[in-house]
Amino acid sequence: MTVTHHVRVHRSDENLAREDQLAWKIAEVAADPVEVEQSVVDMIINRIIDNASVAAASLTRAPIDAARAQAISHPVSTGGAGANLFGAPLDHRTSPEWAAWANGVAVRELDYHDTFLAAEYSHPGDNIPPILAVAQHTGKDGRALVRGIATGYEIQMDLVRAICLHKHKIDHVAHLGPSAAAGIGTLLGLDVETIYQAVGQALHTTTATRQSRKGEISTWKAHAPAFAGKMAVEAVDRAMRGQTSPAPIYEGEDGVIAWMLDGKDAAYEVPLPASGEAKRAILDSYTKEHSAEYQAQAWIDLARRLGTANPALRDPANIDAIVLHTSHHTHNVIGSGANDPQKYDPTASRETLDHSIPYIFAVALQDGGWHHVDSYTPERAGRSDTVALWHKITTAEDAEWTRRYHSEDPDVKAFGGRLEFRLADGTTVTSEIAVADAHPLGARPFARENYIAKFRLLAEPVLEPAEIERFLELVQRLPELTAAEVGELSIIGKPGLLDAADAPKGLF
Repeated sequence: MTVTHHVRVHRSDENLAREDQLAWKIAEVAADPVEVEQSVVDMIINRIIDNASVAAASLTRAPIDAARAQAISHPVSTGGAGANLFGAPLDHRTSPEWAAWANGVAVRELDYHDTFLAAEYSHPGDNIPPILAVAQHTGKDGRALVRGIATGYEIQMDLVRAICLHKHKIDHVAHLGPSAAAGIGTLLGLDVETIYQAVGQALHTTTATRQSRKGEISTWKAHAPAFAGKMAVEAVDRAMRGQTSPAPIYEGEDGVIAWMLDGKDAAYEVPLPASGEAKRAILDSYTKEHSAEYQAQAWIDLARRLGTANPALRDPANIDAIVLHTSHHTHNVIGSGANDPQKYDPTASRETLDHSIPYIFAVALQDGGWHHVDSYTPERAGRSDTVALWHKITTAEDAEWTRRYHSEDPDVKAFGGRLEFRLADGTTVTSEIAVADAHPLGARPFARENYIAKFRLLAEPVLEPAEIERFLELVQRLPELTAAEVGELSIIGKPGLLDAADAPKGLF
């Protein structure tokens, strides 16, 4: 059964034993040799396919070009075979921390992979690039890779369930550094002491402010989780060399909780699997059908249905106002409650627009769907009828939808809300949606065939047909893969694809 750990700040003179520290408890979970259940194995395969899908769609985008150019500048480090870069030939490898960096940016760039929302936000699929990179570098087989990824998901999602970061304007990747370090520890079969030191170092180096997701959102949004993954790889390397980390990193009187989170009087209840308990957290996460912030997924589905059924709702001349009554998080992060004028700016960056529910709802309503490229073009954002409609859309916090957002009951937990159109003729149209169509409780829950279809759709422009089939055949045998086959678990771009990409120059 799950064990809930009471975590609070301790004065230095209390001498909190390391065995009682959260980082140690995390390390114990990571070192537990418990087997991975088949349902979890199946979902890990789905999420590796999902990551490859969105990475394929990003291969020639500027942030990926820059990150890949940085990675290519670094040769394979000593001590291993190196790791693959998405899009590059399989024999074109780099050091694992740089592969984690470049592949992590590719996975996050389009904001199109899996999500878990609770006390904090997360994209737990961000654990896969660093864990896979280390597996390739160190020659681990598919079974070891599965175990490492199961740990990465478990630890990040358990921290997300209990500890809110955004309330204190700390970016959510502060939960990813420790989880990726723990997952790498499981992959490598490290002892509790070593994993404990790596978790502490990874947390210490990955706490940053939320400005990366505020106002005019920059390309760093895609780099932030990749940086956390890179730091996790380096933290494990240092810990394996006997180097220690600040402790207690969470509970210390000058630690993360005391000075970055709820302060010296704070206390959290953090759930972690008991010894011998299988790591099942990944089953509670959910992927995206649409390339936008997860809290927009259900609204896209509702918008496309309403606009298709009633095209008059697409014309701003027919609308006085549209109000989305939703959760505190949705209102304040991607809604008008953020008080970011950029969310209503037709010249805003793609990164900003995918965090603007007024924009997303307007386009999905008018277009009857959502496209990972076309829905974000400057021409689409600047269309006059869209701008007019967009500027009539606001959000409002609703206590009931906030309650459902935070519910631990999967049958109650919801990420949508209630919609009210106030029409120019004085009438109103109302509707509501709880979860996205692709959610496990949605109208069309994602299954293996949906992940494969998403991969084929996004990979077709950049991968050869034979490469698409090679990857799909390989990944679906994941737990049986040899170390050599894990070394082939990547995607190779069409001939000349990366040669045509911009390779900006830097220091390296």
